[in-house]
Amino acid sequence: MTTGTRPRLRFAPSPTGYLHVGGARTALFNWLYARKFGGEFLLRIEDTDKARSTDESTRAIFEGLEWLGLLWDDVVVYQGANLPRHDRLSPEEVQRRVAAGEPYVVRFRVPEGTTEWDDMVHERIAFPNKDIEDFVILRSDGTPIYNLAVVSDDIAMRITVVMRGDDHISNTPKQILLYRALGAALPTFAHLPMIHGIDGKKLSKRHGATAVGDYQHYGLLPGAMLNFLALLGWSPGGDREIMTLPEMIELFDVDGLQKKAAIFDPKKLEWMNGQHLSMIPLEELEPRVTPAIVTARLATEEELVERRDWYFRLLDLLRVRSRTIDDIVRQAGPYFLDDIEYDPAAVAKNWKDPAEAADLLRATREALAKVPAWETEPLEASLRSLAESRGITAGKVFQPLRVALTGLPVSPGIFEMLLQMGRELSLKRIDKALVSLGS
Repeated sequence: MTTGTRPRLRFAPSPTGYLHVGGARTALFNWLYARKFGGEFLLRIEDTDKARSTDESTRAIFEGLEWLGLLWDDVVVYQGANLPRHDRLSPEEVQRRVAAGEPYVVRFRVPEGTTEWDDMVHERIAFPNKDIEDFVILRSDGTPIYNLAVVSDDIAMRITVVMRGDDHISNTPKQILLYRALGAALPTFAHLPMIHGIDGKKLSKRHGATAVGDYQHYGLLPGAMLNFLALLGWSPGGDREIMTLPEMIELFDVDGLQKKAAIFDPKKLEWMNGQHLSMIPLEELEPRVTPAIVTARLATEEELVERRDWYFRLLDLLRVRSRTIDDIVRQAGPYFLDDIEYDPAAVAKNWKDPAEAADLLRATREALAKVPAWETEPLEASLRSLAESRGITAGKVFQPLRVALTGLPVSPGIFEMLLQMGRELSLKRIDKALVSLGS
């Protein structure tokens, strides 16, 4: 880590599209470094490409970072507002090239020698200057090229650590030359590994969603997304995988940064989201699920407030078998709706013989209707007694009942479900199933 000064890091996206998961990973590592070592995390919008930069993209960057909780420590810097100070090199360091009277571009004169630096990820990296052509720093319209604008802004923002993707390695020697020409101290560089799809190729839309906003709308938790992104190029040591954000801050160390490309596995992300759904406090889960419940028209916010204790028990029940918020909403339907639809796969598996299924469900309804107290022990005793009297396993009773109650092939435990639905709704569902079965 940088010593002797309070580290200052920045995330500097270009507002020409959505916030890519690779950009979010870079922002996270910068944010973790700043939080771990008592530094500052700054945000700069690199909007000098006026033709492609949009307000919509800028908003997407803000919204993505805010959803993830990666808040910046000062006002946002807009690179386009700093154009006047970008051209401060001496005449000896540049050459102005004129083509047939047309406006000139300005190039930087690359000196002889070697440009090298100690990278926090890749260790010592060196480029012979003879392999670096005199490079353009100002366009013919006087606007700065990327390398000059970045260096000028990083100096002005007093950035001490530049942490970014390793696709920027080829830019770094040019930027180091510019730092020296401007008489500025070099920051510490850290070039993070690229992110690939499971096929080993650079992550792109062909691998599925690559925008952070898409995963928010898919019902993922920001904590799970952060946890997943943190492991794309960093290891906390040991077999540790599931971490909260405070734990990531505590464990973060540059020694854990990796050189090899990271693999973006959507299935692992979904699994990780399920782990976070199971451990997040219900008070934090509820405000993330409720808008989805309301959007699905299962209930109004007022109804959920009125039934708060029941609703919290339902969330606790459903999240165990869910991997996304959408899963919770899908499983929640039978607890709110008057009518349900039966999943064809569930019917095919558990109601193979309609007459046999109807006969067993009638007997199940009779048994449940006689239960004096709608509590776990008498409910379980009643259904297990029914199974024993018929010479079948309890599961043979539970599975047809599960489909009758929810219409789904998978659900929480049968007794937890009966308790949550209550006597009236449970018996009503069985009656509907019997009608559906033609009985």
